[in-house]
Amino acid sequence: MEEKEKKIFGVSWNVFLLGIVSFLNDMSSEMIAPVVPTYLTEILGISKVVSGSIMGLIESLSSLFKVLFGYFSDRFRKRKLFVAFGYLFSTIAKGALAFVHSWWDFVTLRVLDRVGKGIRTAPRDALIAESSEKGKTGKSFGFHRMMDTLGAVAGPLAAIAILELLKSLPLETAYRYLFLLSAIPGLIGVVIVILLVKDKGGEVKKKVKGISALKSRNLRLFLVVVAIGALGRYSYAFTLWKAEELGFSVVQGLGFYALFNLIYALSAYPLGTYSDTFGKKRMITLGFGIAALASLAFAYARDFYTLIAAFVLYGLYIAIEDTIPRAYMADLAKEFEKGTIIGAYHTVFGVFVFPASVIAGWLWQSYSLTYSFTFAALMNAIAMVLMAFVRE
Repeated sequence: MEEKEKKIFGVSWNVFLLGIVSFLNDMSSEMIAPVVPTYLTEILGISKVVSGSIMGLIESLSSLFKVLFGYFSDRFRKRKLFVAFGYLFSTIAKGALAFVHSWWDFVTLRVLDRVGKGIRTAPRDALIAESSEKGKTGKSFGFHRMMDTLGAVAGPLAAIAILELLKSLPLETAYRYLFLLSAIPGLIGVVIVILLVKDKGGEVKKKVKGISALKSRNLRLFLVVVAIGALGRYSYAFTLWKAEELGFSVVQGLGFYALFNLIYALSAYPLGTYSDTFGKKRMITLGFGIAALASLAFAYARDFYTLIAAFVLYGLYIAIEDTIPRAYMADLAKEFEKGTIIGAYHTVFGVFVFPASVIAGWLWQSYSLTYSFTFAALMNAIAMVLMAFVRE
């Protein structure tokens, strides 16, 4: 809904605040995310295929809740409540990782963290759409993803600094301190949501009764494309395992990961803004093409420069596919069902991300990472072709 209010960096005050909150939360998440693959395989001693499955399960489970809580936020017209609770849930789960002593406890808390993400994501995205100018959803979502990803840049850099300061300690002990410290920025973000962010759900007069947009053949076809593209979406952990396979250290891997997030952050806002005029369908199609190229670069990387190119392409691909589809779905949905429709996108995506990581993990263990990335390239190429049948 268009609202006259002060703007900062070209977006509404509400969108700006939600961007700050996402920056802090993602900084919190990414302080620990890059060390999780090593923690799983080296400290907890879990096999490659199980590790890949765990990473996929963690990412997938959060999406199963997104359509449900998107619907609840539509039904009760309370976006902020779900956003605040979801962020708080995740922050507590991340900090509690410092006190676990088994891989099962570790995985349980990681799943609970992702459940918190499932609670907040669709209501938050609906709130962003409702806080945007008409025809400028791409810009708002682009700004939000930029801030989110800048947090993902700050997180690994903070992790590098903390691990360097704690290098005299045993690695497992250093990781525990890192997990505990990661909760601090997340808690600051929760306070901002509670005290400063304004709810917009109450301004929607009509309550959701049926999901009219999902009756659209065009939207259902787009969700099929999303599902196929998700099959080509491997966890970030596979990119770090690729760097490790080529002989790079854990700290160097964190550097590669920070580069990926920097590319993502710098491109999300301009690409989101440009999609408002260029066309969201064309931008999404381009994203699938870049995804296929990134996957092939990872598959056949044998040196530093090819690996750098792969991470750059990966950053551009994620910047597009994590930003534009949200804005596209928000534009398609009626005001009273934005949370539900955006949640449906996230749920379809999440359901198919899990088998994608299982397949990638199995291909890695049975053959090599080259096969894992080649499979991803094929799925993204198919999704790119199918986008031609989706109407603008």
